[in-house]
Amino acid sequence: MNARSPAIDRRAARRRFERAAGTYPKFSRLEDEVAARMLARLDYVRLQPGRILDAGSGPPRRELRKRYPRAMAVALDFSRAMLARRGFWRWIRSARVGAVCADMQRLPLADAAVDLVWSNMALHWLSDPLPALRELRRVLAPKGLLMFSTLGPDSLKELRAAAGEGRVHAFIDMHDLGDMLLAVGFAAPVMDMELITFEYPDADALLGDLRGSGQTSARADRPRGLAGRSFGERLRRALGDKPKATFEIVYGHAWQAAPAPPDVKTVRVFKNIS
Repeated sequence: MNARSPAIDRRAARRRFERAAGTYPKFSRLEDEVAARMLARLDYVRLQPGRILDAGSGPPRRELRKRYPRAMAVALDFSRAMLARRGFWRWIRSARVGAVCADMQRLPLADAAVDLVWSNMALHWLSDPLPALRELRRVLAPKGLLMFSTLGPDSLKELRAAAGEGRVHAFIDMHDLGDMLLAVGFAAPVMDMELITFEYPDADALLGDLRGSGQTSARADRPRGLAGRSFGERLRRALGDKPKATFEIVYGHAWQAAPAPPDVKTVRVFKNIS
């Protein structure tokens, strides 16, 4: 797949999550499962971050805070309602956690401000992840780690076949994301993927899961008119009994390179001058 997928309407995407903020905890089992698998991958990483940026995945996960209890964490999301989910502000006042409503592509953070960037299931909501990856590298301190998950091209293939190509997001290939990491200057990128498949009792349960977690189409070229009852009936028939939803989960991590040592000749010149 080309690294440039059909554009995402960011305003529409924000509206999806604003509406779903109240139901998200109930329907976000995919995001929760992927986050748990990302946390398990941290078992193999030697890192004790002083500052963590949780980029684009709502409030920082309590499991992440438990792993690094001394770290200061910043939750960043483009949806204010997601950040203001019930109970979050009560928790935030008792922990070393801050919240920022902002866009991943224009981070309001200083250079080299954090030691770990964690981003769970957020990059596929960008038309082009490259500017966001460039920003994430900018705010990452030397020897800091970026760890992320996102959706790959085989995600929601059953829904795409039933609803039509233009009604489901297209997703960027793992290899293209790896190339982007190198292009913006990350070191030692590692990419891999796995398939997670959920089975539902009926089509309404599948569609309700997607709506409840904000995962409905925000493609800029999506059909703008009401789909109508007849389309809904055709979609449910096409999905069939006990429909499945496959998600291709792409994982990536990469390091911020250590600063280059000073040039020996330059140091000698300065010593001679002084």
